[in-house]
Amino acid sequence: MKEKGFIMAQHSSPVRVRFAPSPTGKLHIGGARTAIFNWAFARATGGSFVLRIEDTDPTRSTDENIRIIVDAMRWLQLDWDEGPEVGGAYGPYRQTERMDTYQKALQQLIDCGAVYRCFCSKEQLDEEREKMQAEQGGYSGYNRACRHLSEQEVQAHLDAGDPFVWRLKVPDNHPAIEFDDAVYGHMSFPADVMDDMILVRSDGTPTYNFAVVCDDINMQITHVIRGDDHLSNTPRQILIYEALGKTPPVFAHLSMILGSDGKKLSKRHGATSVEEYRDKGYLPDAMVNFLALLGWSLDGETTLISRDVLCKAFDLARITKKDAIFDEVKLDWMNGAYIRELTAQQWARLARPWIEKAGATPEFFALDAWAEKTFALIGQRLVRFEEIPDKLAFMFWGSTLKALDDASFKKVLAKADSRAKDVLVACEAILADTSIPWECNVMQDAVKQLCDTMQLKPKAVFQPLRVAIAGNMVSPPLFESMELMKREDCVARVHYVASLL
Repeated sequence: MKEKGFIMAQHSSPVRVRFAPSPTGKLHIGGARTAIFNWAFARATGGSFVLRIEDTDPTRSTDENIRIIVDAMRWLQLDWDEGPEVGGAYGPYRQTERMDTYQKALQQLIDCGAVYRCFCSKEQLDEEREKMQAEQGGYSGYNRACRHLSEQEVQAHLDAGDPFVWRLKVPDNHPAIEFDDAVYGHMSFPADVMDDMILVRSDGTPTYNFAVVCDDINMQITHVIRGDDHLSNTPRQILIYEALGKTPPVFAHLSMILGSDGKKLSKRHGATSVEEYRDKGYLPDAMVNFLALLGWSLDGETTLISRDVLCKAFDLARITKKDAIFDEVKLDWMNGAYIRELTAQQWARLARPWIEKAGATPEFFALDAWAEKTFALIGQRLVRFEEIPDKLAFMFWGSTLKALDDASFKKVLAKADSRAKDVLVACEAILADTSIPWECNVMQDAVKQLCDTMQLKPKAVFQPLRVAIAGNMVSPPLFESMELMKREDCVARVHYVASLL
């Protein structure tokens, strides 16, 4: 409905939303949050989620960057109903392949007199801007110098081969541009500050605002959910919708994501892209859950929200205008909770790249349920998979103790009153005894008996053995770890450390 400049979009047709990244680099966390909101809203309403690539920047939009974005979306498991690799009835889904649609829309605007050619050079525009800033203390936009050129003047420029752009002719005395934003509520922008914006550049390529409106119209997008950095574009886009005689979609602008210091999230806060968090060992379910809560909530209390619940319960009414804080401590906690919910089989599949970084070779994974058993060792203690190599590396050193923590050596093994050497000699004999099954409980019971025979506290027995095996006082459960290692390797390490004392 359009009346006196007031836009109140109404859509009875099925919901159609889009995520439209520019392939100029990695998928930023803010973009991922926008994609999640669009995806969840489409799933909750039974609508369609469209992935559209806005690749009109030839210097930065590359096929490699498109692949990076698609891979990030795949990793987040945000399946799209239409777009690259999927197709759809409203394609193609790359702007560089849609130039004919922009030309068609431009011709429509030419035919109805809604646009005009502007022959002003960059030098002329810069000079005008400097003059306005000097005389009026500000720049009020293009002065419409070419808006009222006669046909003869236009033809003279064309005959001379002067380059030109196409500008939108904002109607004189246009009332305030108003619309109801699903997040920010009623919005109003004075039309008299809207200059005659460029729609098509001199090289024939469309500007962002023109292309995005044409695409959203042609793809029948009903709701535009995007960051509030686009809020200032909305009145401009509404003018283009008006010129094309189309009803705008429902707009929902998302608040900014801030770092823990209250400033806009940037590289100074650490990782900012989806790929960086993937490579740190976060789970996609945890990332989707965490990002969904940056500006939206289920009930104000629930923190762990499954994809199924998100896709059933998501609605625009629960999006807040308050800036969201990216709390990596909370993300770590959440990721740890999701890790603990994995099955041993899921763990073995997902953790394998990091277990390999720790030093595991294919022969380890060939052992029956070997990788699954590592879940019991460290799965309950992790917040990120990137911690795995440090925790498990000692298991793959073979017979050599490749690292011996100096502080652990001094505190546990080298104390003047320590009987560490005697303990290790006794432990070596037990571990080397092949009549004792190489099973964690059996080994632990056998070593524990030394507490009685040597009249020592358990700490005085188990700590020296832990340092001799893992090189550190801190390690995963000792005997469970040893069970997954070779007997001869453990014996060799204990013998080596005992020889140092």
